[in-house]
Amino acid sequence: MRLAASVVATCAIFIAVSTAYQDPTLGIKDLVERRLPRHAHAFSFALKNNTTPPDSSDGLRNDEYELWASNGKVRIEGTTLVALAKGLHVYLADVAHVDLSWFVGSNLHNVPSPLPGLHQSIVGSSIVPWRYHFNTVTFSYSCAFWQWDDWELQLDWMALHGINLSLAWVGIEKVLLEVFLEIGLSYSDILDFLSGPAFQSWNRFGNIQDSWGGQLPQSWVDGQSRLQRRIIKRMVELQITPILPAFTGFVPRALPALYPNSTFVNGSQWNHFSQRYTQDTFLEPEDKLFADLQKRVIEKQKSYYGDVTHIFALDQYNENNPASGDLEHLRNVTYNTWQSLKGADEDAVWLLQGWLFFSNSDFWTNERVKGVPLSPAVTPTLAKKYKLKLSRNGSAWTATLENVTVSAVEALLKSRTSMVGLGLTPEGQSGNEIMYTLLLEQAWLSKPRLGGPPVPLDTSAYFTKYAASRYGPTRLHPDLNTAWQMLLHTVYNNTNLTSQAVTKSIFELRPNSTGLLDRVGHHPTTINYNTADLVSAWLLFIRAGYDDPDLWESNEAFAYDVADISRQVLANAFPALYRSFLEATTSNDTAIADKIGNRMVTLLYTLDQLLAAAHPSFHLRKWEIDARSWATQSTNNTLHRAASDLLAYNARNQITLWGPTGEISDYASKSWSGLIESFYAKRWEMWIREYKRAGESAVSQAALHQKLLKWEEGWVRDGLTGLTNIPKKRDESRALRKIVEDIRRHWADELGIPS
Repeated sequence: MRLAASVVATCAIFIAVSTAYQDPTLGIKDLVERRLPRHAHAFSFALKNNTTPPDSSDGLRNDEYELWASNGKVRIEGTTLVALAKGLHVYLADVAHVDLSWFVGSNLHNVPSPLPGLHQSIVGSSIVPWRYHFNTVTFSYSCAFWQWDDWELQLDWMALHGINLSLAWVGIEKVLLEVFLEIGLSYSDILDFLSGPAFQSWNRFGNIQDSWGGQLPQSWVDGQSRLQRRIIKRMVELQITPILPAFTGFVPRALPALYPNSTFVNGSQWNHFSQRYTQDTFLEPEDKLFADLQKRVIEKQKSYYGDVTHIFALDQYNENNPASGDLEHLRNVTYNTWQSLKGADEDAVWLLQGWLFFSNSDFWTNERVKGVPLSPAVTPTLAKKYKLKLSRNGSAWTATLENVTVSAVEALLKSRTSMVGLGLTPEGQSGNEIMYTLLLEQAWLSKPRLGGPPVPLDTSAYFTKYAASRYGPTRLHPDLNTAWQMLLHTVYNNTNLTSQAVTKSIFELRPNSTGLLDRVGHHPTTINYNTADLVSAWLLFIRAGYDDPDLWESNEAFAYDVADISRQVLANAFPALYRSFLEATTSNDTAIADKIGNRMVTLLYTLDQLLAAAHPSFHLRKWEIDARSWATQSTNNTLHRAASDLLAYNARNQITLWGPTGEISDYASKSWSGLIESFYAKRWEMWIREYKRAGESAVSQAALHQKLLKWEEGWVRDGLTGLTNIPKKRDESRALRKIVEDIRRHWADELGIPS
């Protein structure tokens, strides 16, 4: 399910994305009109010829920009629209100290007037031709319920950070629905195959099928298709090359009965799901029907969006082993899959995600890897068309700042002819935005005109620059700079590579007396930094707010970061209380156990109150409102209500049970207001109560597990009641400041703050 943020490469050909505009720079001019309408007249743009030598044997070239600023005017020249957008971002972030961010949106409207000037021009160049974004599962974990406003912000953010290649999965269900109808399947057959709105990524991977909680609404399929048309149109306007989905081979179970002479197999069972929801039917690529469906899927997308790309995403074995490990079988699968792509688009490029080689490394031996199209020994032509920088230790890319700076540059210098891109493949696009922008910054370097080889970024200077533009345009408070430098050297510098993902807070996991503490691997709970350092950084944020009260009142990014750090500081105090509670119950000290158990629950309710006063992105209610917003209004109120309830059920299920009966329970857990109060805190209260009730008797873990599971299923089914409304901005800032101050006073002992 996971891909590390990693080096990614794509194709050997450049996709020239056509545009209907007579003015070739209109896409970037429209971006400025959207984000800086009062200053749009002050920016001018021009495209220039790319005179740099090819970066690889495939003829790909790095992008370049140059910008000048004087007398309130800014002039930017670049080799592509994305190069112009990157140059614009360099000016806004580095010179004017404003930026566009996830969640908190834009402070670009605060750009100084007149626009600040430069003593000399700034010249920049990418160090790789392609800069890539998205993981297939990001479209479910983060983007599942996005509307156009969310996508518009996302695409502008991508362009400004120099991304020119992106997955584009939204709406593929409409394409599949129409193709499957054309070959004789019924609506019911097809909708029984498609998964629910929050789980479609794994249906696309062939891991799951069907939709627990209710059938996928047709209104959702149609709405997502309309949204995709807008997404692709904007990507084309910004010259971000879309990577469209190809036909993978996974089909509804009813298809073999219609085509009895075709060859089908069943995929692997996935994550203990029952047969109803997994072991998807797979049409073997050597069957002529496969090539027919491939051509239909690709041609239908071209009819929807135009001839906008030749790069197609096609993942057949993501956590889903082939029917056979025989080398000849693997060669046949990949050869025929490749031929089906070429038959649909003679310039097709096959892009796949490399996670399977890491997650299923027991199956994907070095010998078997040669059976997929990464090896010149299989298809020499393909080796020239498709290049992927694969690291067996891919998880290391998420581990430390050095891996996205020093290691990225080292990898590029060592594989100059094969590594043509850097990119991001997050499971969920959530917190820690600085890690993502750092890698994208490493993909571009400002440099003197004479150039030179790429060098790793100065991370200390970058953190200062990031904070200045995040809280700008006024002077960066020195305490905030110091705090970010502390985070640089502690929280963001994890060198413990036994933890292969972001640490999960144990209060988000189903309570148990064992197995929660010090987990490593893919689902770690280890805290790989000194928690006292985070407390010190937190106190610096609070002190900056005392010195400058406007930070609380009018700086949304500051308020967001204070809430986020406060959340983590409190969460880090929970494991010690949990340990003490277990010790007290083991020694039958009921008085101490009662006191500590109450403190554990109080911490969770305090954490919920903190986040209830924070940015809407910390609210469970927003997640559910966003989900329900996709229930299209109709004259039939019953149908509308059913669609709305299914969408909300999907939203709740993903972040809790992740399956009809908790097959991947708490994998996608979130520290959100409403979820902590109504779900996590209630579970822990039940668990604590059982332990206190048991006294000297042993607690039956199996019975307690079933009791908790039954309660969780009811919570997911019945919905949310009595949750705090999302506060208005002014109320939010005042309440947040008071709660943060209360946490500092009332939790000083647990946080190690001297009195």
